[in-house]
Amino acid sequence: MSVYTKVTESQLAGWLTRYPVGTLVELRPIAAGIENTNYFVTTTGGRFVLTLFERLPARDLPFYLGLMAHLARHGIPCPSPIADHTGALMGTLNGKPAALVTRLPGAAVTAPTVGHCTEVAAVLARMHVAGRSYSGRLENPRGPRWWRLTAPRVAPFLDPAARALLEDELAFQLAYRRKALPRGPIHADLFRDNVLFDGARIGGVIDFYFAGVDALLFDVAVTVNDWCVQPDGALDRARTEAFLRAYGERRAFVAGERAAWPVMLRAAALRFWLSRLYDFHLPRPGELVHAHDPEHFRRILALRIRDAYDSPWP
Repeated sequence: MSVYTKVTESQLAGWLTRYPVGTLVELRPIAAGIENTNYFVTTTGGRFVLTLFERLPARDLPFYLGLMAHLARHGIPCPSPIADHTGALMGTLNGKPAALVTRLPGAAVTAPTVGHCTEVAAVLARMHVAGRSYSGRLENPRGPRWWRLTAPRVAPFLDPAARALLEDELAFQLAYRRKALPRGPIHADLFRDNVLFDGARIGGVIDFYFAGVDALLFDVAVTVNDWCVQPDGALDRARTEAFLRAYGERRAFVAGERAAWPVMLRAAALRFWLSRLYDFHLPRPGELVHAHDPEHFRRILALRIRDAYDSPWP
């Protein structure tokens, strides 16, 4: 769990007077996440999640909060930011930008089935369709520019084989022209721990703080690389094909997306290998910080390169 900025009950109680949510009943840190400080907050008016933004630029936060509000208005089961008495969706708490959003029902699944993957694909496609009318603009903050800047910082920690893999894949991806693919706001981090299942249905899609504008297919690849993989990182054909079918029923793929599919699977693996390398080798001070093992996505990247011409597609 990651708690970089401590918040006491008395501090939060005072801060909450700005919001129409009643009085504080319980404050509990959330045992997940590596980017922000998060707490479960229960008040006399309901259940919420408090996020204090540790690294995200304050200028980008309106994009994330506005996107969640937009998607929630379009029926997507995502957190809805709570406006304070002045109408602002963001405030400051203990010197950090902070937001209060609704808490959604359900729990993450660790062993997804074909049924789970079908539900996730459907909600992802609905998010992409709803996002077409969102006016906010923020280029994917963990996109190719970030890869190019981050790779030299983590390369010294790698053995020669891993360094060569990183350099070769980065060169391959930077030479690929992905802007010809359909674009729009993407979640960019729709892993299993960011989807809450309430029984067989999705109760909530959470953590939009890596969102940005990018190729929609990249978002599909990020999600498939987590939801549709076997323990060794190889794609599970049944889950992958079911995912792509369910997604395509709600937003039809264009011809160029099928051709780009192997490239996007590799790009999604590279992005998370890089971010996990960065968080593992270059951590910042924090309390109870959890960093994921980067090796998992190195294996996935190697497999996506090996199987580039055998990537499941319905």
